[in-house]
Amino acid sequence: MSSFATYLIGFIILITGLAIGAYLLNVPAMWIGVGVVVLIGIGVLSATSRTKVRDPASGGTTARTPTTPPNS
Repeated sequence: MSSFATYLIGFIILITGLAIGAYLLNVPAMWIGVGVVVLIGIGVLSATSRTKVRDPASGGTTARTPTTPPNS
C-alpha cells in the first residue's frame, strides 16, 4: 500500500471519529456534512504535498559544470 493511501485511510478514520463526536453533541447533520467535505479536501491536499516524489536534483546540490578534456 502506498504512503498516500495509508495517509488518506488514517485521515478518513480521523474524520469519521470527528463526525461521530459532532453527532453525539447534536450538531446539525448539514454542518457535519460540510465539515466532512472540507476535511476530506484538506486531507487530499496534505496527502499529496507530503507524499509527492521529490526531485533528487533539487535537494540543494549544485550541478557540476562539464570540463573539457586536456589536449593531447
